Formats: sequence, C-alpha cells, structure tokens
Amino acid sequence: MQLVDPRPPRPLPIRITPLIDVVFILLVFFMVTSHLLPTGMIELDNRSNGGTAHSGEPLPRIHLDETGQLWWQDRPWPLDTLIREVQRQGVEAITLDTADSVPLTEFTQTLSTLDRAGISAHWRREPTAEGGQP
Repeated sequence: MQLVDPRPPRPLPIRITPLIDVVFILLVFFMVTSHLLPTGMIELDNRSNGGTAHSGEPLPRIHLDETGQLWWQDRPWPLDTLIREVQRQGVEAITLDTADSVPLTEFTQTLSTLDRAGISAHWRREPTAEGGQP
C-alpha cells in the first residue's frame, strides 16, 4: 500500500502570477508607508578649507526670505550686487540662512549662482537674530 502518490514524470510548472501579485502588493505597501526625505535633510558641503588658517572672524550671514530676496547687514540686496560686494571685500565663504518656507527653486538658484561666482555657501536652516531679515 502506497501512502503518497508517486511524482509525475515531468516537473510541475511554477505559477508566476501569484508571486508577481504578492511582490506588487508589497511594493505598494512600502511606497505608501514610507516617508519621503524632507528638503531639510539635504546634505550640503560644510567643510572648511583644510589649508587655510581661520582668522576667528565669523562668516558673513546672508538671509534668503520666502520671496527670494537676500538680506545682508539689515538691508535687502539684489543677488548680483551682493556677489560683487562680497567679492570686493575679499570674502570667499558665507553662511546662507533660510526659513522653512523658502521655495527650493529660490534656494538652489541662489546657491548655484554663489558657487559659480566662487563663493562657498554654508547653509543654516533658521535665521539668527543678528543677520536676518528686519
């Protein structure tokens, strides 16, 4: 007496459709439950130059507001004029303050323009009372 049926001579085909359904459901589940990376988590290069000695003076603080206006020394500055003035003073690095509500396009445009001008920008998320918008 045989308790188990003998195996068929040819292998049984594996049905892929249920496996694809399970993978798709898992994919949708993880997409819905995962958190997107907020823009506050963007990593920017905040290293200082290794070969230069720090003079102890703080970097100039420039504030970028929600409208794309740059503030420095308690007054508004157009970007081109600000770059010329910073370069005239021999400054090679600044601290760029932004609030949470600054559009990403304004931030990246300002950052890339400063970078093209040869000014290294160190980013701070919240403005400070001393160098922010009036």
